[in-house]
Amino acid sequence: MREELSVDTVEQVKLQAFQELESASDDAALEQWRVAYLGRSGKITQLLRGLGALDPDERRVVGAAANKAKGVLSDGLDLRIKALKDALLAGRLDTESIDVTLPGLPAPQGRLHPITQTRREIEEAFVAMGFEVREGPEVEWDRYNFDMLNIPKEHPARDMWDTMWVDNENAEGERSMLLRTHTSPMQARIMEATEPPVRVIVPGKVYRYEATDPTHEWHFQQVEGLAVDEGITLANLKGTLFEFARRVFGEERKVRFRCDFFPFVEPGVDMSIDCFKCGGDGCHICGHTGWIEILGAGMVHPNVLSGVGYDPQKYTGFAFGMGVERIAMLKYGIDDVRNFYANDLRFLSQF
Repeated sequence: MREELSVDTVEQVKLQAFQELESASDDAALEQWRVAYLGRSGKITQLLRGLGALDPDERRVVGAAANKAKGVLSDGLDLRIKALKDALLAGRLDTESIDVTLPGLPAPQGRLHPITQTRREIEEAFVAMGFEVREGPEVEWDRYNFDMLNIPKEHPARDMWDTMWVDNENAEGERSMLLRTHTSPMQARIMEATEPPVRVIVPGKVYRYEATDPTHEWHFQQVEGLAVDEGITLANLKGTLFEFARRVFGEERKVRFRCDFFPFVEPGVDMSIDCFKCGGDGCHICGHTGWIEILGAGMVHPNVLSGVGYDPQKYTGFAFGMGVERIAMLKYGIDDVRNFYANDLRFLSQF
């Protein structure tokens, strides 16, 4: 064994391995070579297993040579694999051509969500009339969401809003924080921090604890409007909203105001436009009435004005609020509000 296993034996195996590696011309041949020399039963592995039969001094010399040969052969295999890949690529470049003048693959182009588009259109209509756009917190205090809007605790008007309360009970077990049910709290916040005149709109998301159906969602977008100054009348409100309807729904629109109740305005009205689908003759969109209700409004209640430190004998104002989804549904003829938030690109890509 001593005569068979020596440094010369290792060198002979290494030389033979390199000769065979050079002749390997594909992946199968390279794998066969790897198993034959570097595998668990390969020739280099067998040499290493035979070191135990050698004297200690000879074992060190032959073992070092065998380990070095294994490393060199491993590096040689990597280089041979790379060389074959480079040769294959070079061959493909010689036989294949690339037309650099061909257009590239189109990158998908995003677009604004239809609710965002509608909200911006509403904002642009009022900004053109001198209103400022403001935003407020979606997590709101009970004081601003109800109390300062003439809706005190235990008032039956609170039943109009299905409120989502935040779990922050005080020592008396009362909750004072909620997800805002409308954007109207910003009326009080803005008037508290601003001296008249005030002309703002407040877009934003609101929340209601209610089941979803084709006309209701548990979250949706609203746009609140507020104007306060000396001498503002209901005629100013009607003129402003009439201009808004014409800008958003068309120059030929007609409007109708009817009495309605909202705790923070007096008097309160709802505003309808003549059906843009049938021109007022009656169809399924307007419920065969010829009119479509689009928003609620009214003159700011004196209690709201005095609650923020305004003199209701000196100042008057009007407020209005609308659902952005409802405006979009009416404008585009959509019959299910849930489509806006289903994330179906087949629907969203139409806008």
